[in-house]
Order: sequence, then structure tokens, then C-alpha cells
Amino acid sequence: MNTYIYLSTCNTCMRILKELNLPEGTKLQDVKHEPISQAQLEALYAVTQSYEQLINKRSRVLQALNKAGKTLDEMGYKQLLETEYSCLKRPILHWEKTFYLSNAKKTVAAMQQAVHG
Repeated sequence: MNTYIYLSTCNTCMRILKELNLPEGTKLQDVKHEPISQAQLEALYAVTQSYEQLINKRSRVLQALNKAGKTLDEMGYKQLLETEYSCLKRPILHWEKTFYLSNAKKTVAAMQQAVHG
């Protein structure tokens, strides 16, 4: 199933959602209300081969950890992703068998291409 994973309180996610003009039937998953599942997290890991790449580096939670002098390893990043929805890099578009991750212009253009051809 095609899924757009986003945070409803994130203006960038909402802007991209409007730009994409996703067809009906696309599942919209707000991670604040419907956290990312273990299966989704494992599928994303299979693509990136790194939990660190799935982390939003500007997350307040991560910044607080960094300020406290804590460093995380891969398992620490995984645990953070499982418990803190705000730490997930977003938006994520799972379209057919491909994941598009982040709000970079190049990625958003690739999302547009995948959705509208």
C-alpha cells in the first residue's frame, strides 16, 4: 500500500503533502497519532542500512541528548526511533516498492515523479 508518513504539526510535511496531490487510496500516516511500526522501521533500515540516517538531526530530543554529552550507537538510534516520533526524518513516501525519505528538493522531485509519472 502506498503510504505518506508525516507529522501533522510540521509545516514542511504539510506543504509537501499539498504539492504531491496524492491520489485517493494513499494512506496518510501521522506519526504523532499512529507511530511508525516495527515492520516499517525494519523496511526503512533495509533501505538505508543505518538507523542514524533515519534520525532527524534537528529534533529537540536529539539536541537535548547531545547537549547532555550522550552519544548514541545504532541500537540507541533504533530505540530513539521506536520511542520518540519527533526523531524520525520526515516526510517519508513509500510508493510501490520504493521509499523516499526527507524534504530535500531532489527527493521531493523524485516523489512527484513517482506519483505522477
